[in-house]
Amino acid sequence: MTEKECGHQHDEEPNNPLRRLIAALIGFVILILFIILLIWLILRPTKPHFILQDATVYAFNTSAPFNFLTTNIQITIASRNPNGRIGIYYDKLDIYATYRGQQVTLPTLLPQTYQGHKDVSIWSPFVYGNNVPIAPYLGSAISQDLMVGTVLLNVKIDGRVKWKVGSFISGKYHLYVNCPAYVGVGGKMMGNSVVVGKSSAIKYQLVQNCHVDV
Repeated sequence: MTEKECGHQHDEEPNNPLRRLIAALIGFVILILFIILLIWLILRPTKPHFILQDATVYAFNTSAPFNFLTTNIQITIASRNPNGRIGIYYDKLDIYATYRGQQVTLPTLLPQTYQGHKDVSIWSPFVYGNNVPIAPYLGSAISQDLMVGTVLLNVKIDGRVKWKVGSFISGKYHLYVNCPAYVGVGGKMMGNSVVVGKSSAIKYQLVQNCHVDV
């Protein structure tokens, strides 16, 4: 055997097992990813459906000169998992209310929930904010809405979901829910303020479908 052949053989022998191991690992990873993709395409997960069922208004008051808003509303919202083979984990869901694009309540954290196949979950949280400053341009708008007696609020949920297929649990996906709701807040003027229902709460049946993005 010539010196050139010996050197060539000496260079290849240590590298062949390493290359085979790397190729095997790459092939294994590709196979696992392909299986996951195939399962995903077969099952075709569908985003959950949300319905805003009702809202009970305990307070929706402005203070002079309509630059501060106090809100206390109990929301009943239902979620349904439409998937027959996929479960849903709801993780760190915050619910809050906005008025004409401005958030007017603090976020309320909903409990972590697992939703099985075709299951329905119902939450009844309070969303509230005390003397929340509102943008000056909203002052006249909110005063007019309050005098008319109806306010358009958007109840929103912001959080994360995970999909469960058998024993496999996916990574976290962003969940965004928007539920428009016309809420009656008929009040009366007291000085420079509009005051709503101090003595009793007012409950409104809404049954409003929500827009969901995942």
